[in-house]
Amino acid sequence: MRIVINTCYGGFHIPDEVCETYGLSRYDDIDRTDLRLVEFVEAHADEDGCFCENCGTVLEVVEIPDTCTDWELSEYDGLESITYVVDGKIRHAS
Repeated sequence: MRIVINTCYGGFHIPDEVCETYGLSRYDDIDRTDLRLVEFVEAHADEDGCFCENCGTVLEVVEIPDTCTDWELSEYDGLESITYVVDGKIRHAS
């Protein structure tokens, strides 16, 4: 499973062009596993994962095993990470 997270302090932000293309509102709860969002991030992020200069958002696609039984998105000051469970063991996406 691929999940879009923000790997920079400051918070998750969807670029305006993604919102316009897919009819999303920045204020909606956006499905981080939405294939359209995942593919957009993979195709359009620059080398630093950023979509705009000084945007405070560095989006990255993190992959976790499809066999995980549960996963959770955590954030601290906007910096996000994924914790998931496989075979009853808690793991962290890197």
